[in-house]
Amino acid sequence: MPFARLATATTPTCHIGLGLAAVGRPGYINLGRDEDLGDDRSVETLRARTRELLDAAYAQGVRYFDVARSYGRSEEFLADWLNRTPGRTDVVIGSKWGYTYTAGWTTDAEKHEVKDHSVRTYDRQRAETAELLGDHLDLYQIHSVTPDSPALTDKELHARLAEAAAEGTTIGFSTSGPAQADAIRAALEVTVDGEPLFRTVQSTYNALETSAAPALAEAHDAGLTVIVKEGMANGRLAAPHAPDALKAVAEETALGCDSVALALVLRQPWAGVVLSGAATTSQLASNLHAAVVDLDDEQLARLAELAEEPQVYWQRRGQLPWH
Repeated sequence: MPFARLATATTPTCHIGLGLAAVGRPGYINLGRDEDLGDDRSVETLRARTRELLDAAYAQGVRYFDVARSYGRSEEFLADWLNRTPGRTDVVIGSKWGYTYTAGWTTDAEKHEVKDHSVRTYDRQRAETAELLGDHLDLYQIHSVTPDSPALTDKELHARLAEAAAEGTTIGFSTSGPAQADAIRAALEVTVDGEPLFRTVQSTYNALETSAAPALAEAHDAGLTVIVKEGMANGRLAAPHAPDALKAVAEETALGCDSVALALVLRQPWAGVVLSGAATTSQLASNLHAAVVDLDDEQLARLAELAEEPQVYWQRRGQLPWH
């Protein structure tokens, strides 16, 4: 498995990955994007920003990079960077299919992405990903599986994915919504010719949304690599939006709210890779300090009180505007 490369890495940040959702397209739901990106969000400006982030991440020990078909031009930007710096065989590259980007490089589109887990969409997007990332691609994930997703029951799709696995691509899935745990457990039951299909799971887990933890522990015990996304709750756990309890613990550690929020995720025994969604190099540097944050039991107890009911969390996330 490609993630075995991370197990042999010696840098303290090797289990922090960089996701490009925030910089692969001009509009996204993260808080504070006006300050992060400013007014110039042209393709070339965001390409240059992405390259700068990737350079900084690699230099500081990050080895997993995560994109998706629906993240605007994220695959293209990542491919540009990989092709400019050949020979980096220690990186692991993951992408996702299942959403189509429909915003046309604007921030005010009626729909920014359209979900479809059909075989037809898989075939089209797999070809698109292959054209850009080629042999660099290690992991291909179904994007945002929910308990009612046809991707959990479509035998033809499972056969296609098993073919890709046989050719050397690791197959995984991501989850979203208040029933993440149900989706994870259903996916663990998917087999092809008696063998489990999925080898990774990428789920939302953070100080505010902890409901998937038991299912993620089960996935880890079943041998899957667990990737955690949205550890910053789309900016809700970053200053100045962070809850007072998180701000207090951050002050005690003399580090940022983001460092503490991501450290809380990193300490979970089932967490294999925790994604930073940084949009600036200063955010990235602060995120990476999570690897050295030490939280005591009393601080952990205070942070545990921040957890929201899943329905409340996802309803609020659904109301975040695209900036």
